[in-house]
Amino acid sequence: MTTRAKLTVYSALATVLASLCMLPLLTTRSWLTHAFLVVAVVAAVGAGMRRSPLYRWSVPVAQLLVLFLLILIGFAGSGMIAGVLPGSSSLQVLSRVFSGGLDDIRQYAIPAPPTAGLRLILVSAVGLIAVLVDTVAVTYRRAALAGLPLLALYSIGNGLAGEHGSWVWFCFAAAGYLVLLFAEGQDRVSRWGRVFRGGSNGMLSSNQVSLGGQQVGVLALALAMLLPVFLPRWDLGLLGSDSGGGGKGGGGSVTTSLDPLVSLEASITKPSDTELLSYKMESDLAGQTYLRTGSLDQFDGTNWKLSSPVVTALPTTLPAPEGLRDTNVPRIVGDFTVSENLENSWLPMPYPAASVSLPDRGQWRLDPMTRTVLPADAKAIRGLHYQVSTLDLRPTASELRAATPAPQDIRDHYTAIPSDLPPVVAERARAVTAGARNDYDRATALVNWFTGSEFTYDTSVQGGTGSNAIAVFLQDRRGFCVHFASTMAAMARVLKIPARVAVGFTPGDAKADGTYSVTGKMYHAWPELYFSGYGWMRFEPTPSRGVPARYSEGSGVPTTAPTQQPTAAATSAAAVPAPTNSSDCTAKQRQLGDCGPKSKAVSQAADDSWLLSGQVLGTLAVVVALILLLLVPMFWRTAVRRRRLGGGGRRRPGGDGPTELTDAQVLAAWDELVDSAWDLGIPPDESRTPRSAARRITEAAELDADAAAATGRLALATERVLYAPPGQVTTAPLAADVRTARRALWAGAGRAGRVRALLLPPSSAQLWWRLSDAVRAARTAVGGTVTRISGAVTGPVRRVLARRRKSTPES
Repeated sequence: MTTRAKLTVYSALATVLASLCMLPLLTTRSWLTHAFLVVAVVAAVGAGMRRSPLYRWSVPVAQLLVLFLLILIGFAGSGMIAGVLPGSSSLQVLSRVFSGGLDDIRQYAIPAPPTAGLRLILVSAVGLIAVLVDTVAVTYRRAALAGLPLLALYSIGNGLAGEHGSWVWFCFAAAGYLVLLFAEGQDRVSRWGRVFRGGSNGMLSSNQVSLGGQQVGVLALALAMLLPVFLPRWDLGLLGSDSGGGGKGGGGSVTTSLDPLVSLEASITKPSDTELLSYKMESDLAGQTYLRTGSLDQFDGTNWKLSSPVVTALPTTLPAPEGLRDTNVPRIVGDFTVSENLENSWLPMPYPAASVSLPDRGQWRLDPMTRTVLPADAKAIRGLHYQVSTLDLRPTASELRAATPAPQDIRDHYTAIPSDLPPVVAERARAVTAGARNDYDRATALVNWFTGSEFTYDTSVQGGTGSNAIAVFLQDRRGFCVHFASTMAAMARVLKIPARVAVGFTPGDAKADGTYSVTGKMYHAWPELYFSGYGWMRFEPTPSRGVPARYSEGSGVPTTAPTQQPTAAATSAAAVPAPTNSSDCTAKQRQLGDCGPKSKAVSQAADDSWLLSGQVLGTLAVVVALILLLLVPMFWRTAVRRRRLGGGGRRRPGGDGPTELTDAQVLAAWDELVDSAWDLGIPPDESRTPRSAARRITEAAELDADAAAATGRLALATERVLYAPPGQVTTAPLAADVRTARRALWAGAGRAGRVRALLLPPSSAQLWWRLSDAVRAARTAVGGTVTRISGAVTGPVRRVLARRRKSTPES
């Protein structure tokens, strides 16, 4: 590997190692695969461009263009033509994804869910740093300055990670930078030539750097890691940070996630059997109680989110639930224990909670509007043990049907819809509920429609809660709870029913000791609708998931909707997959559709890494194949030149060793001169002698004196081989003469001619001729073989027939 190639590889490696500091920023790491691929492609493009005769500034320009194309392919696929070429809407799609990423930065705490916008920003940042490092360290050979973009990448990544950062990432980043410096040192020494060491060891090899330099680098890295231990602590944010805003009292910052549906989607599409929490409740409804972590009351057309919360200190007794007329109802006390596997979550509680008992109330805040309890520290919930007292509301369907309209302020806030909501939402909502006479009947009609046979629960569908995602869901009628909940809430708002989307967990699995276990498979979302006198009521539109509320069971109301089902219970049952004969399959498992093969959930899990998409891999493979096909002439021509002039460990003209050249080596050197002239616009003339051909090349290219003399020596050596008696030896350095003549040819050619000679050399037509000759020879050989086999098979038959004709007397 040449020193320039080593610099390219090590600059890419330094960028990759520095980018590891951003691993804690997202909950998953699959985005890093995309980033590594981008770094590799950027490095390859730089290596290829530096071999061309173009200006150096064109190298980073080409890298930036390729980076932009990769970003379009990865994050604006819906706007691309054939998945590869930018379409008219690709920039708009990319702009929307980027804007969503900027919103996510303001809304999410670390670690954030792997939204498309956040992954776009991270991958783009790593790609830009890769271009900068490659440009500075390799194109302009200033490896020391490449530490600045690497330091910027590490500082920003580790600063954002906060308490999730680690000194380990600094070790990786520093090691990558040192390796890059060592590679540049080797490059400098190789360009100086052989250096005299001054001792008995003689010469220092040109590809070595003194051990002293390596020792200094390692010592500097060790001091950078150990010195902060013995110095006063400064929160500079490079090797770590304790700047998380958590803590006790009113000054702690609240860790909020204004769009938790995205993180919920990641958990739903990758279900886990890991226990997240357990609880125990003295109630006959313990197995039907949803654990609500919060609700999302604002819909802006892009997603459902929690409007800017005005949080207060968490009181012992929570305010009366919104809209509940009578708070003098029985209460249920639940005891909850959170495992170490649940982190960065709002507090799970049954709704409506009346009071909550926590060991450290200063770590929690309350959003009174949605009754969401938010942590001041992402880790506050891990291992938490708490008690919740919940109001035991049990309204009947008749009571909800008779509820009066909601107050105007409730209707104004919770029926707001974006102006760009697709018309199909209102059309389907009105068609499904055409025969209903009150809000409750409209709500149950929507539930019956969603849980009917027309919709399918499918976690492999792309997530999303915006207007476009709702329109796609209503068209395809496939999705998971996030789609059902957000769509029903939007349709309810169109019908002027106050609605919001709640998130949390479905009821846990009962254990022998009376406790209920909640696992990662129970993440869920559902709509909440407002009824005066009773407040926010839960509805379950997701088929084969969750538990229908008692007030919605057996309340079928006739409608004119074409997809009307008799009852919610019946439709839910119809949607449940057929149970197996296994005695291990419980009623709850049958309801959740978990009685099928264990691999079903795994096969339906959608991976958030664009790289694992078959369409992307196929497109990338086609692009790589086309690029390689276009570069075949250049690669073939380079290989032929190396074979003719030296390389591969074999004796070549002008190489090390004896100066006597064989006839084949002389002819190879002459062929290389003729082909080099051909590539630059001087085609060969087979009718001329070598001396006449050399004169023609010299005159056509206007070669200088040195190049003309080198061309003449090549012609004389070739004529000696062709015409002189055997036994004469050629000792001239013909490889050096070829290179001298070739440099002069390149200097006299225009930039366009040099680019063509590099990428599409005309002499590569010989490759096509050779392939044609090989195919023709193969066809001839196959034809001869077929003829021989046919003759061997049919020969005896023909001879028998010939003998019979001879033995038959003529009439």
